[in-house]
Amino acid sequence: MRAFPTLIRLHPGVIKLMLFLPLLMVMGSCTDQPWNSPYPPEQAGENILYSSFAERPNHLDPAQSYSSNEVVFTGQIYEPPLQYHFLKRPYQLEPLAAAQMPQAYYLDAEGKRLAGDSPVESIAISVYDIEIKPGVRYQPHPALARNEQGEYLYHDLQESDLKDINELRDFSATGSRELVAADYVYQIKRLAHPRLNSPILGLMSEYIVGLEDYADTLAKAHARQQQSQSADEPVYLNLADYPLAGVEVLDRYRYRVKIQGKYPQFVYWLAMPFFAPVPWEAERFYTQPGMKERNISLDWYPLGTGPYMLTVNNPNRQMILERNPNFHGEQFPLEGQPGDREAGKLTDAGRELPLIDKVIYSLEKESIPTWNKFLQGYYDVSGVSSDSFDQAIQIGGGGDVSLTPELRAKGIQLNTTVSTSISYMGFNMLDPVIGGDSERARLLRRAISIAVDYEEYISIFANGRGIPAQGPLPPEIFGHREGREGVNPYVYDWTGRGAERRPLEEARRLLAEAGYPDGRDVETGKPLALFFDTTGGGPDDSARLNWLRKQFSKLNIQLQIRATDYNRFQDKMRKGTAQIFQWGWNADYPDPENFLFLLYGNNSKAKDNGENASNYVNAEYDRLFERMKNMDNGSERQRVIDDMVEILRRDAPWVFGFHPKQFVLFHAWYHNAEANLMANNTLKYRRIDPQLRQELRTRWNQPVVWPLGLVALVLVMAVLPAVIGYRRHERQRALEARR
Repeated sequence: MRAFPTLIRLHPGVIKLMLFLPLLMVMGSCTDQPWNSPYPPEQAGENILYSSFAERPNHLDPAQSYSSNEVVFTGQIYEPPLQYHFLKRPYQLEPLAAAQMPQAYYLDAEGKRLAGDSPVESIAISVYDIEIKPGVRYQPHPALARNEQGEYLYHDLQESDLKDINELRDFSATGSRELVAADYVYQIKRLAHPRLNSPILGLMSEYIVGLEDYADTLAKAHARQQQSQSADEPVYLNLADYPLAGVEVLDRYRYRVKIQGKYPQFVYWLAMPFFAPVPWEAERFYTQPGMKERNISLDWYPLGTGPYMLTVNNPNRQMILERNPNFHGEQFPLEGQPGDREAGKLTDAGRELPLIDKVIYSLEKESIPTWNKFLQGYYDVSGVSSDSFDQAIQIGGGGDVSLTPELRAKGIQLNTTVSTSISYMGFNMLDPVIGGDSERARLLRRAISIAVDYEEYISIFANGRGIPAQGPLPPEIFGHREGREGVNPYVYDWTGRGAERRPLEEARRLLAEAGYPDGRDVETGKPLALFFDTTGGGPDDSARLNWLRKQFSKLNIQLQIRATDYNRFQDKMRKGTAQIFQWGWNADYPDPENFLFLLYGNNSKAKDNGENASNYVNAEYDRLFERMKNMDNGSERQRVIDDMVEILRRDAPWVFGFHPKQFVLFHAWYHNAEANLMANNTLKYRRIDPQLRQELRTRWNQPVVWPLGLVALVLVMAVLPAVIGYRRHERQRALEARR
């Protein structure tokens, strides 16, 4: 009998794959949605902004929130009385919820009204009467839900009422009401609530009349109530029962704030979420048994009047802002700076805000996936990390910055701006070696200031994104000077090429004059050893610390690194036991006082728990600061600031470091990308073109299907001999059967 070839039986999965691959290629050619899209198909073409976050916000309660990753959300949800004009520079305040800009008037110690130009020393109280706009309403929220009798539905909940409640949207009913002046007063009182530990309570207690005593009153009331109820029951304080001397409701739309002395910077605080309204109903609603255990709190579910409301808070995956259906409305600015209209920055002038319906923030812990999704068009805007810098940015021979050709070909654009912030190296002025006001210590600090080459630091560790600081004031802050007038003469020379760091020989000469020739103490003969206190210890930290050691070694100074955890480092800073450290400051508001107070003697971190981390004290500087802080911007204030900066340059309590530059990339469909470093509510001005985005996404993410075709061909070729053999076998059997 004749032998027949062994039949190859195809696995059902192989047959399905062979059938599926051609079908997949046909489907891929028929859909408008790219295969690799991370978003559901129904979102294609929607007016949605896509962004990312790397770290979950800890606080969304406006009394507690003070971090940049939190104001991304709180700035869009809450509406304080004032805001910064989106386009005008220098930064300019304008009314937001307020009907007009508040104007302070002054009282003397006897309560008599003073003239506006009265001497500062005669002013005992500054009074701000703030009027808000009528008709503003809160977003829909269960805390404001009422029944037909006007009773609140969810203010007296029992544990049994919460058995099916796991998150805020599980409450079936929501309500709203009009914003009133009492809501602003209520929030200011909340700054003193002992449960909240507001980060600005200490500062505001110095200014808002009676706030310090009010905090003590609430603390005692909280303790009494806690003693009278079970330990696990939350304490609810009805703040309406506790009047605050310096803040009062005048009528439905007006309230008054009294400030100790003259503090013109207070108006800047009125543009921050700390002074946004919170209705008493929110506190009553959230402070009920069972809410905290379900993570239902104002910290998690904000309640505001702004253009957006937080509808999804899942910090392990996604956070979503959606248009507030009760938003009172606002228009895109009708004017900006000269040239803004020609530059296309007023294209949307007069349009109703917000211009985007929804914003989806996705958790991205790594920079590379974030960058790749931006290049694919799945994120609308992106920063530039060190990992992606070379792929995004090219620097010309003259130091000019531009995008790489690959990004320009995609229509991607770049915004660069110098931050209103400073990164500096501080000397602890309480230290017996590096600190103090002796000439020896002063010369040592100046020598180090020359030797630590921040131009090199910016180039290596910041990819050129920064400018060397000549003093404590960054650009865009009144008092900052440019050019020859702005140069620190103790560290830089002014040349035809601009400011150039003084030669290292100058630093060595100063070091010798200080009594440390060639890095040795003339009194003991021992090498000079200094200590740098820091946190961390990762690869990036190691490179920076090695670089820092090399800077000090130029002077033969031995720099010893004392690394510790963040809590221990903070403790050393509070106690004033650190010697040299790295620190930074971002502007809270665009006034020189917000930077110059960092070196004000009464603001010492070790003595007063203030922000003067160097614990610097200079009587003349402090005298000038007291005069400067209450002055209006003008030539006289500029002269005082110049004198203060000169003192700081001479004494060198800091190596002034650098002002970082922000690099922001955005796609062609992303509009109104103007950077505003003071405003935290700019999302409402942004606009996208969803149709253009969808077209470019599809073009950039075309599937590469030929490998699938190749796989299908290989599979066909692999099974073809078996099919041919099988058919021959069947024919042979048929022939034999006929015989």
